[in-house]
Amino acid sequence: MNVKDTPLLPHGGYRKLRSYVVAEAVYDATVVFCRRFLAHDRRTSDQMVQAARSGVRNISEGSGAAATSRKTEMKLTNVARASLNDELIRDYESFLRQNGLRVWPKDLREAVAMRRRLREDRAAKLPPAKPGIVRLTGLAGLADFVGKAEPELAGNAMLCATHQAAYLLRNQIVSQGRTFLKEGGFTENLYRSRKQAREEQQRSDLSD
Repeated sequence: MNVKDTPLLPHGGYRKLRSYVVAEAVYDATVVFCRRFLAHDRRTSDQMVQAARSGVRNISEGSGAAATSRKTEMKLTNVARASLNDELIRDYESFLRQNGLRVWPKDLREAVAMRRRLREDRAAKLPPAKPGIVRLTGLAGLADFVGKAEPELAGNAMLCATHQAAYLLRNQIVSQGRTFLKEGGFTENLYRSRKQAREEQQRSDLSD
């Protein structure tokens, strides 16, 4: 949003944030995952969907709150990070462990390849998939992949994507903090705007 002529701080535009794009993909795919694998456990399913939804909604709410409070923006961004990192990731790990499935180490070849694939919305130049093989085509295809893949593949794909979203949000919070320290918040911006308006008025009065 253009706030050049107002005391409001830069805000909005959250849909262009990579953290939001990844978190939204995680939310959509979590809904699919829970419908497919956790239909028998309504409580866990609801908790996981709510944690994924919190990740998305708090990014957008933080972006809007930035207009008048960078502190609130950082607080809500951290809520989004915590919902994904401290809740949703743990639930996916529990699902895999409780079903006797592997939680892939981050340096496992398959995990590295999946993280690389998820960094792109749609992977380019993929060879044709072999018959019967379910393949992740990129972040945009995460929900479709989760809806068809074996439980271990689906669970670890969700872990990779959720870790990616949490990592991006951690970096976003650091960036927000640096901006706050450098430029201040709404109160400082309001003071600067009022000071500038008075100076412009004084110059106008002198030129009359």
